[in-house]
Amino acid sequence: MKIIIDTDPGVDDAMAIFYAHAAEEIELLGLTTAFGNVFVHQATRNALYLAEMLGKDIPVAQGAALPLVFDTHEPSKSVHGPEGFGDFTEIEVSGMPVDESAAAFLVRNAQEHQGKLAIVAIAPLTNIADAIRLDPEFTDNVAKIVIMGGAVDCPGNVTPFAEANIYHDPHAAAEVFASGCEIVLAGLDVTLQTLCVLDDFAQMAAMAPKTGGFLNDIGKYYLKFYHEIAGEEGCGLHDSTALIACTHPELFRMEKTGLSVALDGPELGNTVRAGPSETISVCTGVDGETVKDLFMQRILSNP
Repeated sequence: MKIIIDTDPGVDDAMAIFYAHAAEEIELLGLTTAFGNVFVHQATRNALYLAEMLGKDIPVAQGAALPLVFDTHEPSKSVHGPEGFGDFTEIEVSGMPVDESAAAFLVRNAQEHQGKLAIVAIAPLTNIADAIRLDPEFTDNVAKIVIMGGAVDCPGNVTPFAEANIYHDPHAAAEVFASGCEIVLAGLDVTLQTLCVLDDFAQMAAMAPKTGGFLNDIGKYYLKFYHEIAGEEGCGLHDSTALIACTHPELFRMEKTGLSVALDGPELGNTVRAGPSETISVCTGVDGETVKDLFMQRILSNP
């Protein structure tokens, strides 16, 4: 399956990108970056760093620095650290992003791989909205968009109502949901059922010393946040779960429904059902044990 990951690395983004590298069913065509967990220039650098760690020439296209409407953005330093990788801050890269915006990169690849490209969006949806605005045929050219975002039947993680990716650009999310694209929403309703605990990270370090060791190092900061703030003994496999929903939809229970997003007020970013839809599938259940086993199997096969 041809996939582009739209990302804001981020600890869980790193986990997902390493998973995609190891999954034989995924042909990773590139990474597009956006603000979110970090500022966009940090996201681009981090994406390049992960590609270089894997020894792969993965194109990286830089995208949105700010939401469609709001003119400020504050990264999630308390969750992912000041540079996105926990306490690891010496992040040096030799490569450069491609000379093409994220939206243009998405549009071009959707044209070149018409009906065969899946986009897995694990960042705010600004780049996706920009691609839709750039090319009216984008919605027909792309096969599907799988979104890590939303909290339809559970509380949010940045407010009682909203999940972070939707909250950081609710207007973009609203445009994407209304676009007519084939969409799968894999939100907190399922990603919090796929927890990765301290022993799992230790196993990554032991079995995949280079990449797994890196995830173990940066994961400690992430796990500390979940323990101290959320009261959880593990972290959700948020972004990796969305990737697996793209390639293994049989592991999920899905409901066809329209979606709307609160664009202001105390429920800003709240994602709720809004009538019937033939194009949007919301993940409402997951075989969490199988998803986690698949994740670990692939991660442990990396260098």
